[in-house]
Amino acid sequence: MEIKEEEASEEGQHFLPAPQANDPGDFQFTSIQKSPNEPQLEFILACKDLVAPVRDRKLNTLVQISVIHPAEQGLTRYSSTEIVEGTRDPLFLTGVTFPSEYPIYEETKIKLTVYDVKDKSHDTVRTSVLSEHKDPPPEVGRSFLGYASFKVGELLKSKEQVLALSLRTSDGGKVVGTIEVSVVKMGEIEDGEADHITTDVQGQKCALVCECPAPESVSRKDNLPFLNAVLKNPVCKLYRFPTSDNKWMRIREQMSESILSFHIPKELISLQIKEDLCRNQELKELGELSPHWDNLRKNVLIHCDQMVNMYQDILTELSKETGSSFKSSSNKGEKTLEFVPVNLHLQRMHVHSPHLKDALYDVITVGAPAAHFQGFKNGGLRKLLHRFETERRNTGYQFIYYSPENTAKAKEVLSNINQLQPLIATHADLLLNSASQHSPDSLKNSLKMLSEKTEHFVHAFKDQLVRSALLALYTARPGGVLKKPPSPKDGTEENSSQDPPPPMRRQDSIPHHSDYDEEEWDRVWANVGKSLNCIIAMVDKLIERDADSEGSSGGGQDGEKDPSLVDSIITHPKEDWYEQLYPLILTLKDCMGEVVNRAKQSLTFVLLQELAYSLPQCLMLTLRRDVVFSQALAGLVCGFIIKLHTSLHDPGFLEQLHTVGLLVQYEGLLSTYSDEIGMLEDMAVGISDLKKVAFKIIEAKSNDVLPAITGRREHYVVEVKLPARMFEILPLQIKEGQLLHVCPVLFNVGINEQQTLAERFGDVSLQESINQENFELLKEYYTVFMEKMPPDYISHFQEQNDLKGLLENLHQNIQAKKRKNVEIMWLAATICRKLNGIRFTCCKSAKDRTSMSVTLEQCSILRDEHQLHKDFFIRALDCMRRMPHRKCREEYQMQEVCFQHAPADGFPQVLQTSRGDLWKSRHLSLPTRKLTGTQISSRWIIATFPYVFIVMHLWREVIKDVCPNLGIVCISHPSAYYSERNPLNKSEILLCILVLSFLGLILAG
Repeated sequence: MEIKEEEASEEGQHFLPAPQANDPGDFQFTSIQKSPNEPQLEFILACKDLVAPVRDRKLNTLVQISVIHPAEQGLTRYSSTEIVEGTRDPLFLTGVTFPSEYPIYEETKIKLTVYDVKDKSHDTVRTSVLSEHKDPPPEVGRSFLGYASFKVGELLKSKEQVLALSLRTSDGGKVVGTIEVSVVKMGEIEDGEADHITTDVQGQKCALVCECPAPESVSRKDNLPFLNAVLKNPVCKLYRFPTSDNKWMRIREQMSESILSFHIPKELISLQIKEDLCRNQELKELGELSPHWDNLRKNVLIHCDQMVNMYQDILTELSKETGSSFKSSSNKGEKTLEFVPVNLHLQRMHVHSPHLKDALYDVITVGAPAAHFQGFKNGGLRKLLHRFETERRNTGYQFIYYSPENTAKAKEVLSNINQLQPLIATHADLLLNSASQHSPDSLKNSLKMLSEKTEHFVHAFKDQLVRSALLALYTARPGGVLKKPPSPKDGTEENSSQDPPPPMRRQDSIPHHSDYDEEEWDRVWANVGKSLNCIIAMVDKLIERDADSEGSSGGGQDGEKDPSLVDSIITHPKEDWYEQLYPLILTLKDCMGEVVNRAKQSLTFVLLQELAYSLPQCLMLTLRRDVVFSQALAGLVCGFIIKLHTSLHDPGFLEQLHTVGLLVQYEGLLSTYSDEIGMLEDMAVGISDLKKVAFKIIEAKSNDVLPAITGRREHYVVEVKLPARMFEILPLQIKEGQLLHVCPVLFNVGINEQQTLAERFGDVSLQESINQENFELLKEYYTVFMEKMPPDYISHFQEQNDLKGLLENLHQNIQAKKRKNVEIMWLAATICRKLNGIRFTCCKSAKDRTSMSVTLEQCSILRDEHQLHKDFFIRALDCMRRMPHRKCREEYQMQEVCFQHAPADGFPQVLQTSRGDLWKSRHLSLPTRKLTGTQISSRWIIATFPYVFIVMHLWREVIKDVCPNLGIVCISHPSAYYSERNPLNKSEILLCILVLSFLGLILAG
């Protein structure tokens, strides 16, 4: 808990400015010696023999830490400790940490002010700037006890780096106790003596022995400066908690922003603009079409050009963003920032305990990937895509329906064409170059590469989709008309089993068209393979002749030459290999060009069908899916890079990475009520689309180590760049460019008051289906993991039966359909950690619900893995759920705000703080009875009139219609909410209350 100070001034919202060396009036300050990427200074506090202002009063003590920079005249409130209740000798669990970028020197002065907190409802500390020796004004809820101050250099140079300072009143006279300041060095070996301190906490009395053990060195993985290219603006907090054997463990909590919040969306939008421009050009090159199809194409091009212009405008606006490295929740509805994830942060907990090795626990916190700007009036992607596909399937005669699978396959073939054609041309040129050099070995290698790429090229056109697309395109030409529109066949069917094409007729007025010949396509693409066979035969012949020539010349030195060989050499002098191969290479390129031209046009015609139907809706769905995917991808890339760096020296993890792939587990806390239904639908599709992403690790050739993205909408490849010294650690498969895949899974459990409404009166089937579908994906990943990973690695970090039991328990909890079953979240998180996965926690804005879940998870890890003392679990939870140690933007309250209101917001008991009982008396439980217009009793209305206003507020989305002129109010089943989303204003709510009350009085007689 914290004390509420006056409003922060503008200067207090940032670090104190560092002195400029080029100013003549500046002094030279002494910097603090520290390790790279480590905080400059960390210390902990304890008070003794505090004097209460009133006799026999038990103090509730808090310490405010302020900083006075040597070059400044003002005092900056920096942070505060938690409140320790009911003791005159408080031992504070929350420490003070100054991050590496903070301008602190040995000459910097630190002021410690001790308060007695009376009213804990006014406990919000804010950073502000005061004059150097001015105490804050008195406020309601706390009283000033005393203060002490010291210079940083005095603390660092003191014996054992411990200072015992006297606390004095504001006039500097009376001593009201002492405060002890002790430097903390996490990750360094230090010799310390036992310090016996007894805490007398209300309800938690425990004699503790505070020792300073010799901690092992901090993992080098945490010190990688390469992470500075991804993370910035860390917010650090320091804690010390007792273990079950009355020893101390130290916890450093760090929350960092990521510059990938903006970098990944910009990379992705640039790639999508190129893809759309290429598609538009292919539509223009589709050739001559009948008037019906030509008009559709023109309409599609107009809308697609508008879409490209919009993407370009968004990219321009994003390029102008140079300040913040994340998007705050207040900006989630801005159009120019809709591709950027909300509140993307790394939440890292570094634990140093006396018995175990140092451990790192990372969670990526981010707002649910959703299209907030477009809104959720008609639902989210999951619902919209299903509706769109159903309507397309039932389309009329003017369109040809292709399933989503066939459309995706067409995009894949087009992508393969665009990639393979230039590669084949390059390898053909290399073959000619080897021929001109008359090098047999080089010729063989070049031929091998050319053969592989050409075979892949030919194989891409064996699909039946290409055949049906060619036929459909022929019918769309001015000279070819079918009596029956062609329907695409399943690509898995064999060519021999296909029915003959339906009869066709052509217009005699257009003589340049002939009857469609289906076998012509077979001949065209088969010519590519025949051309390659000719090249292979010629190369073999040339190498054989060259070998015969060398063998005959070598054999003639010792004896007579064979007359037949002499005649052969005379008949076939040393040939020019280039001249022999050049015509064949030219033929191959011509045949390939013919195939590419026909295939591109036919498959582009397939894509035209998708765009032509319901054009604006189709493009808006594409935009919405791109927006959601961009937000999800930014978080995934951030999590992958951080996981790679923290596990870079783990051979087992690297083997798992290229053998099985990486598990990515998302914990959703969205409700299945109101707009959050649409958010959950968006989030489910966006996370599922991450299956299309693969990672490739390459060696960085310059200082630019930011990831790059290649590919298309159906398949993206993220290239992660590592410095040479780190790249050499990787296994050979990864260094050779093997693609690394991910397995994203989402488990959602709504926990707020809206979920209470949804579970009692609404529908939670969306959440149940999402959890069940993703459990199957998780189970499939586990099966592959157990099959491919070596047994010794599996037993290295978990027991097989234990993990299998967790999966069975998770499945049982999903099937149980229990209300607000947070056990699902904990089981999924535990399984993810055991499988070396990446953890994500998401809610609407990644603040209140996310922070409650993350802090609870952190304290649970300390209890289960690091022996946190059971009597201090709640205190540890309260410490982590406090305001940050400096005035920050809205999003740095991720662990801090609104926890005291948890019960009133309907959170499960396990997510509530110990202070929740203070609000229980004010919490109204909703009636479990389902309300309908015909079941409301008149006497019940009169008896419950005081609660009508509250009920109407909670049920404002359930009101289907209000008819002010007739005075009729229709209350429908909550399912009406999904089709009618018109929130009522205050006047309409009052009207509803008056009408209900009036009817009740009349009926009551």
